[in-house]
Amino acid sequence: MKTELDHLPANKRRELDRVVRILFEEFEDAHGEPTGPRKLGRILKIILYGSYATGGWVDEPHTKRGYQSDFDLLIIVNQKELTDWVDYWEKAAERLDREWSITHKLHTPVNFIVHTLQEVNDGLAHGRSFFMDLARDGIALYQVDNCELHSPKPKTPQEAYDAAKQYYDKWFNLAITSKMGFQFFYDNKRFEDAAYNLQQACERLYYCVLLVYTFYTPYSHNLKFLRSLAERLSPRLVEAWPRETRKLEARFLKLKDAYVKAKHSEHFRMTDEEFAYLSERIEILGKIVSELCEEKLAELQARI
Repeated sequence: MKTELDHLPANKRRELDRVVRILFEEFEDAHGEPTGPRKLGRILKIILYGSYATGGWVDEPHTKRGYQSDFDLLIIVNQKELTDWVDYWEKAAERLDREWSITHKLHTPVNFIVHTLQEVNDGLAHGRSFFMDLARDGIALYQVDNCELHSPKPKTPQEAYDAAKQYYDKWFNLAITSKMGFQFFYDNKRFEDAAYNLQQACERLYYCVLLVYTFYTPYSHNLKFLRSLAERLSPRLVEAWPRETRKLEARFLKLKDAYVKAKHSEHFRMTDEEFAYLSERIEILGKIVSELCEEKLAELQARI
């Protein structure tokens, strides 16, 4: 696996050094001083993937487009227990977000996923495009010796089409169901349920396009994270969520928060204006996702 970062500006390389230090600090703090088999738990690799690995990043947060690529990282650990988000990684994610959005010690947002080595190699063995692209283009920021990824085994053209078609049929229909649920609950003034279903419609659309294109989606309800992953697939997805003002981005972030707060917070509220705006944007997102998935399916079918 590649290890060189010469294509990145010096300031981005320094940022990545800081990110890796933070990840290790927070992991070691969460891991504590375990005994027994847990004592052997450790990070095996930290891999940079996506636009900062391939050279196609965008860094335009202050322009009308308002788009900024994230540092996308895969952390590979040697024990399944260490993939638990709440126990091991939530504080690291919160700290990285705080250093970007509040203290500005970081100037690039960070997203990371965590898998065991077995899970990554299983993804390669089953021809999941996400892991194959990562193995080909990823850059190891940290790795222990004797920890190699397996050679990928791509799906046959028929297998690729069948899998993508199954994902599309399932997740796009689930997104439609959630959108219908939103409308039902909104019309009946059950606004917390309406907000939750609107969030689910958006989440399922991102699951849909990610699975059709890469045969992978992380188990996450964080719409900001899912949006970041999906928008790497096509710039057309960026159009779904205007970011030229803080107000517009704040509405998207309120939708993100609805997964938890709409169910558990007495103080969570959405205005009629926010509901109308978010519903309209998800309608637009759905059209883009449908177009992209239909195009991908046609491409896969043509290879059979």
